[in-house]
Amino acid sequence: MHRIDLEPKGGRERDRRLAFTLIELLVVIAIIGVLIGLLVPAVQKVRESAGRMQCTNNLKQVGLALMNYHDTQRKFPPGYVSTPDASGNDTGPGWGWAAHILAQMEQDNLYRQIDFKQPVEAAANAAARIMIVKSLLCPSDRSPSQAFPVGPRSATAQLTSTICTVAPANYVANFGVGEPGVDGDGIFYRNSSVNIADIIDGTSSTLMVGERSFYHAEATWTGAVTGSDLGPTPNSPLPVQTENASNFVLAHTGESFEGPGNPKEINHYTSRHTGGGNFLFGDGHVAYLNRSTTYATYKALSTRSKGEVIAMGDY
Repeated sequence: MHRIDLEPKGGRERDRRLAFTLIELLVVIAIIGVLIGLLVPAVQKVRESAGRMQCTNNLKQVGLALMNYHDTQRKFPPGYVSTPDASGNDTGPGWGWAAHILAQMEQDNLYRQIDFKQPVEAAANAAARIMIVKSLLCPSDRSPSQAFPVGPRSATAQLTSTICTVAPANYVANFGVGEPGVDGDGIFYRNSSVNIADIIDGTSSTLMVGERSFYHAEATWTGAVTGSDLGPTPNSPLPVQTENASNFVLAHTGESFEGPGNPKEINHYTSRHTGGGNFLFGDGHVAYLNRSTTYATYKALSTRSKGEVIAMGDY
């Protein structure tokens, strides 16, 4: 009687050839790891490039809105609106430059919700002041997804009480060189009414709006909430410090410099883009200022009528 062998000839040998050895498996895993290591930075680079481009487009939209506002009002909007008391302190209402151009940014419904005669923190403006305007947020930043609290701060920059909550933004207007508030040498300050004719240094050589990252400090499109203070965001790399409420909507080039996006103070321009930040100029164009820009150039770009000479290629 013959035995029937159901195993095909050479079957065991084929099975052995089809199986992975431990060494082969480890080699495959190592190759996959190397490929992932090469792919992740490439994906991050593409994502940052897309974020920077969208940020540029956001600022171009802001620039167009500012120009349209200027065309109808014959001036740029005020940095923020406030009536000073006898000591010169702000008393509100506090609405900032970005709130005034909402209608020109296709946010007419939101604009109509605001009662500009009442303070930002007034109950009548409770719904409007917390509305997120996506075109005022940089996609490369990690801004809050909802309104954040503002109020007075202690010496350690901690909130001592909350006046109200306001929507975040990543774009702040150019006050100039000094500390933001009254009578800046840039385009925007308290109750400012600067027009193009006032920009003697030339609109193509004068900053109008720049970035601020929530990695360092807060900003809002709403305005300067009377009685509130700007402070560093939680886990900010900047030292403990506080600034007045005007700094929620304004920035300055400051007294020290390590390049755009690498600040010393919470009320500087800051950015999460690699090596620099986006800026909107007075003629509506957007440029990327990197950290190799000299402080003299950076400061000269922030003033509207100082007569500084800026050479081609300085930024």
